[in-house]
Amino acid sequence: MILVPFLSSVSKPLTMALSNSSWRLLHPSFFLMGIPGLEESQHWIALPLCVFYLLAVMGNVSIIFIIWTDSSLHQPMYLFLAMLSGIDLVLASSTAPKTLAVLLVHAHEIGYTVCLIQMFFIHAFSSMESGVLVAMALDRYVAICHPLHHSTILHPGIIGRIGMAVLVRGLVLLLPFPILLQRLVFCRATIIGHAYCEHMAVVKLACSETTVNRAYGLAVALLVVGVDVVAIGISYGLILQTVLKVPGGEARLKAFSTCGSHICVILIFYIPGIFSFLTHRFGHHVPHHVHVLLATLYLLVPPALNPLVYGVKTQQIRQRVIRVFSLKGQI
Repeated sequence: MILVPFLSSVSKPLTMALSNSSWRLLHPSFFLMGIPGLEESQHWIALPLCVFYLLAVMGNVSIIFIIWTDSSLHQPMYLFLAMLSGIDLVLASSTAPKTLAVLLVHAHEIGYTVCLIQMFFIHAFSSMESGVLVAMALDRYVAICHPLHHSTILHPGIIGRIGMAVLVRGLVLLLPFPILLQRLVFCRATIIGHAYCEHMAVVKLACSETTVNRAYGLAVALLVVGVDVVAIGISYGLILQTVLKVPGGEARLKAFSTCGSHICVILIFYIPGIFSFLTHRFGHHVPHHVHVLLATLYLLVPPALNPLVYGVKTQQIRQRVIRVFSLKGQI
């Protein structure tokens, strides 16, 4: 909901900026290899990826629809969940269609401009997802540590501003990625050993100086992940401190259970993401096909599992889904 106006406003100038590159006129496309070393198995690998993508689309559309149509769910936790689902839809749809085309029908070629736009959307929306997870941790902190003031602190105006800040941060920090790539010279084979256009995979193809690109990419990764993980850690540290002061084991368990879904989503998102980032930059002994598989799963597994986690662990969402299917069964 919040994303649509900004996406439309940023995509046109981004496309115009990318089309001005003189390099693109000489080398109009990249070649995506898919999963190097596993060419014979790519059709089989594509099947679970397709399942993950279908789950991501159906699950996140269902979450957005349920929250949109049920006014009782217009609360901070569910509004942030709707933002997360919208971001997951864009993230999965920016990756899966081209990846599946490469693996299933060998559509390896991708235009220069399309490649950089795909790269921008993947990295920008990954940053936004991390920001929404921080916002959800803030919501849990306020709900548990300041329950009487929850609705006054996180009122709709504040939620809207938080969503806008997450969106703007992702766009502003990641827009330099494709812009900085325009200054690079690509004077050898433009073959990307990946199933989609990933920033460092494209940067490594350049034969000109890439220090600025590498330094900025590292700085953005450390800034986004570092700040967000610290913020989430502080929120849960304060939550833990408050819960341990609550008398009675049952009350403590209930307080912890309200954070269960969010903690699962955090682990699903950050653990493979951090491992993928570290292996790309420092894991020279990790087989390349392992890194490519992990990087691809990192973009498809969280969007597929997030709706299932919240559907199973959140009673209101689960009841609403059961009610919808019950009505369809009666019809």
